[in-house]
Amino acid sequence: MGSLSTNTFSPLDPNGFTNDSKMVIDFIADYYKNIENNPVQSQVKPGYLLSQLPDTAPYCQESLEDVLKDVTDSIIPGLTHWQSPNFFAYFQANASTAGFVGEMLCTGLNVVGFNWIASPAATELESIVMDWMGKMLKLPSTFLFSGNGGGVLHGSTCEAIVCTLVAARDETLRMIGAENITKLVVYASDQTHSTLLKGVKLVGIPSSNFRCLSTSFSSEFSLSPQALEDAIENDIKAGFVPLFLCATVGTTACGAVDPVMDLGKIARKYNLWFHIDAAYAGSACICPEFRHYLDGVELADSLSMNPHKWLLTNMDCCCLWVKQPRLLIESLSSDAEFLRNNASESSDVVDYKDWQIALSRRFRALKLWIVIRRHGLANLMCHIRSDVNLAKRFESLVAKDSRFEVVVRRRFSLVCFRLKHNDECQGLGIEP
Repeated sequence: MGSLSTNTFSPLDPNGFTNDSKMVIDFIADYYKNIENNPVQSQVKPGYLLSQLPDTAPYCQESLEDVLKDVTDSIIPGLTHWQSPNFFAYFQANASTAGFVGEMLCTGLNVVGFNWIASPAATELESIVMDWMGKMLKLPSTFLFSGNGGGVLHGSTCEAIVCTLVAARDETLRMIGAENITKLVVYASDQTHSTLLKGVKLVGIPSSNFRCLSTSFSSEFSLSPQALEDAIENDIKAGFVPLFLCATVGTTACGAVDPVMDLGKIARKYNLWFHIDAAYAGSACICPEFRHYLDGVELADSLSMNPHKWLLTNMDCCCLWVKQPRLLIESLSSDAEFLRNNASESSDVVDYKDWQIALSRRFRALKLWIVIRRHGLANLMCHIRSDVNLAKRFESLVAKDSRFEVVVRRRFSLVCFRLKHNDECQGLGIEP
């Protein structure tokens, strides 16, 4: 009889983890202490890493010291340092040590909470945190688990958009027949995030049925209710079926805000699924002085916002609330034999696998829960207001400089400005 070899390595060694994690924490702390010494944008050429790393994986294990040396020498130079104080593109630095700690716990516990029975705490904490966030935003109770709605954490707005599009699509096709999918129409402004068009394609609606409605300087690049209603009427006359409207609170390009209340009334009039994308500026709405940008949210069917954009929660973390969770579940549920259990079949629990595209899911709620607890609502509001005040100060400096102009009124922490005259651009060696 042979014997089973016990000469194995230990990939989950608590003692080794203690030493390794301390090294990594020190490495990250040093990175942030010295982040301003790095150019914000990487200076490397495409393909640079191929010449610095081996073209085959190592056969034997390597020390963490050697790995971190390669991170310093080869990886860090190829990064764009999004958390640098000198990073001015897109949105401001948004990491926090509370988020890092939450991520460590999420990763270290490594649970896979696709349904309640897989990890009850993961599911129930997510439901609790989503209600916390909903109350921080003063959402109607119809979006909360404590009402008849509910929320789920996704990785990105794209996932949230696809899930709501699928729910809206299926609900409508149940009434008009699946063969009419090519008649479904989706509406948004030309400032809406490109993820919406991607979602339209993914759910099988022809991209030609995406109505990208023009905005203008005169409306501060918000979606015109009249333009929307005209487009809907034209589509109905042409035999199309209006399906989905996406309004944005804080667009990526210029921070524009669509008139939620007026658009919501039109959505209700024509029975469209009304989604509000507040990925960026939704975080600001925890402050009473910005909450009015969500006025009319009671008319919406769904709302998404990303704490990883502005609420000190590192990637990834997107909140999605829906008024009628059953519509998501009917479209996204899976009941394979290996997933069946008494708790799920009792209908007394939430199975988040039925609220998303994938089956497996991360314990994102732990990270958001820790961020909220470690900072508290008071400090989170202070963080938002500080960023807005800095932007307000910068906007005033730009406005006083005759060489520049503010392109669109600042609402939050994003300031859009440009050089005024072509000759000045050319004098500075800049293409106008």
